[in-house]
Amino acid sequence: MDDNRIKIGIMGGTFDPIHYGHLVTAEAVRYKFNLSKVIFVPSGNPPHKVARVVTNKKDRYIMTVLATVTNPNCEVSTIELNKDGYTYTVDTMKEFRSIYGDDYEFYFITGADAILEILTWKDIDTLLGLCNFVAATRPGFDNKDLYDKLDDIEKRYGTRIFRVEVPSLAISSTDIRRRVAQGEPIKYLLPEVVERYIQKNHLYREWSRAAL
Repeated sequence: MDDNRIKIGIMGGTFDPIHYGHLVTAEAVRYKFNLSKVIFVPSGNPPHKVARVVTNKKDRYIMTVLATVTNPNCEVSTIELNKDGYTYTVDTMKEFRSIYGDDYEFYFITGADAILEILTWKDIDTLLGLCNFVAATRPGFDNKDLYDKLDDIEKRYGTRIFRVEVPSLAISSTDIRRRVAQGEPIKYLLPEVVERYIQKNHLYREWSRAAL
C-alpha cells in the first residue's frame, strides 16, 4: 500500500467491558505504525458471540467512550451499533473505505486468538484487500501456532498480517465479568471511570457462569 496515505487504526471488539489490555494494545499499535488515530468500533451483533449474552449496545458504547475520552488519539464509532442484524468486519471496513476514500490506509487491530479464526470470517478474501491486519499477542499465548497460521494465510492470499507483542498484559473481559459476578475486585484491570459505571449500572452481577 502507498506509504503516503494517512494511517488509521480500527480496533473492533465487543468491549464487554473495555479494559487496560485493549487500551495498551491500541496505543502500542498506534505508536509502532505511526497511526494518526485509533477508532474503537464496539461490535453491534457479532455472529461469533451467539453462544453467550452480550451486554446491550448503549452500555458497551458508553464504557468505551469513558475509557478513551482523555486520549486525543482515540475515537469511538457507532458504525456497527446503528445496524440491525449481524455485523461483519468486511461490511464495516467497506463503509470506512467509502467514508474516508483512497487517501487513507487502515490497520485493523485484533487479538491473536481472533486472528486464528480469520478464515471463518465473512468474505475474507475481500476483507484482506481492504485493510492491513495487526495481530496482538499476550503473555502465555502459543506464538508458534499463531505465526505458522499467519504465514499460511499470507502465502495463500498474498497479503501481510503484522504481529505486535504487548508484554505484561493478560487481562480479559471474560475474567472481569466473572469477577464482578462472583463479587471479586476488578480495580486496576480497567479505567476507574469504567469500574464506576459497571457498579452504578449493576452490570454483570446476575450473569451465570454460562453467560460469561
